[in-house]
Amino acid sequence: MSRIEDLFAEYDFLDADDRYRLLIDLGRTLEPMPAALKTDATLVRGCSASVWVYPTRRDDGRLHFLADSNAAITKGIIALVLLVVQDAHPADILATDIGAALAPFDLRNQLSSNRTQGIPNMIALIRETAARFSA
Repeated sequence: MSRIEDLFAEYDFLDADDRYRLLIDLGRTLEPMPAALKTDATLVRGCSASVWVYPTRRDDGRLHFLADSNAAITKGIIALVLLVVQDAHPADILATDIGAALAPFDLRNQLSSNRTQGIPNMIALIRETAARFSA
C-alpha cells in the first residue's frame, strides 16, 4: 500500500474529532520551511489560510516540496496532498489524479468549505510546477 492508502486506513476508523487531530498531526510532520521561502511567490492563492509551497528538484529529477501554513488544519491538508506527490518525477505527478487520491478522505464533507476551498489551488500549483519541470 502507498503512504496515502496507509493513512486512509487509519483515518477511515476515526470519528470526526480524531480525524481533525490526525490531519493536524500530519501537518506537524512537514519538514520546516524556512521563513525566507514564505513569500508572495510561494503563496497558494484562494486558500482561507496562508499556504506556501516551494518546489525543489532532486539530483535524480524528482520534485520535493517544502510547505507550510499559518493554520494547523490547513497545514495538515497540504501535508496530505504532498503524500500523493512528494519525491515523484514531474511526469509521474502529471499522470497522477491527485483529487482522486484524496477522494476517499471525503474532505469536503469532513471539513468546512473554508478549510477545503483552497485544495484545488494547491493541486493546481503542484501540477503547474510539475509541468514546468517536465518541459
